[in-house]
Amino acid sequence: MNGHVPASGRFAGIGLVEMMVALVIGMLVTLASAAMLATANADFLNHGASARVNDGGRYALELIGQALRQAAYVDPAGGIAPTSEEGAGIKGLDARSVTREGEGIDDSLPTHVNGSDVLAVRFGGAGAGSGDGSVLDCAGFAIGIAEQGWSIFYVAQGDDGEAELRCKYRTDAGGWHADGVVRGVDTFQVLYGVDMDEPRDGVPNRYLNALGVRALDEAIAGQGDTPAEREQDRRRRSYWKRVVAVRVALLLHGEAGTRPGTRPLRFDLFGPGYAAGAADPGTRIDEAALRPSLRERARRLFEAAVMLRNRAGA
Repeated sequence: MNGHVPASGRFAGIGLVEMMVALVIGMLVTLASAAMLATANADFLNHGASARVNDGGRYALELIGQALRQAAYVDPAGGIAPTSEEGAGIKGLDARSVTREGEGIDDSLPTHVNGSDVLAVRFGGAGAGSGDGSVLDCAGFAIGIAEQGWSIFYVAQGDDGEAELRCKYRTDAGGWHADGVVRGVDTFQVLYGVDMDEPRDGVPNRYLNALGVRALDEAIAGQGDTPAEREQDRRRRSYWKRVVAVRVALLLHGEAGTRPGTRPLRFDLFGPGYAAGAADPGTRIDEAALRPSLRERARRLFEAAVMLRNRAGA
């Protein structure tokens, strides 16, 4: 033997070309796996945020609905009914906010979150002392038969800048306080169904925002010899006492980055056919008009219509 190595043996193994091909294929597989992982993570974040938004929205609507069904309630066993001049069980403000400690909605603020409204509900209590627990305000406190309860809903910025729906209520000491109900609020909108018939039939003829109801009140020609008597008559005949139904709409969002890479959406809170939409701030939210940090988030619109059970005094 002369030690000669066959040609086929000299070229056995992996060459440079094969190595480069293998590296490219490996990189492609790695990139595909990373993309799949990123997509799966985005879906996971979106699913989690959507679940939290759904829970918050359902809870808020349940709380608001419970308050509305108690509006203008008076215990037949001897509860305190408001006088005809005191006003109705329902009142509201359009594109406003209120303070935590101010009296009811009297201490209103011109600042608001995307035109969010204020909804105030007043009702009588039940049970001796601090109540028997059958009538609760929005904070969960029982209202006694000798008391007048309040549940006021409005939107304000939290300490961290996140907007939240708050519940404002009267404290045991006679003051006022407000607690957060749900965070991540884009806007909170309210329409009031007014029974315009005479005599009233309990069916809403028109749905108006708070400014619309206020305009009807301002058009009432009060009767009386003095300005005070005429104002008292206007309050007695207020159209707030003709509100027989309430529609609420709440747009909530999740955390940042929970709906990445999607086109901006537009939300019509009372549907595209709402005639006063252009003139009613907050009833149409376009994500493209929001600040960048609020875009690409999981969002959901919650709506409810509640017929009022109790008729306010005439």
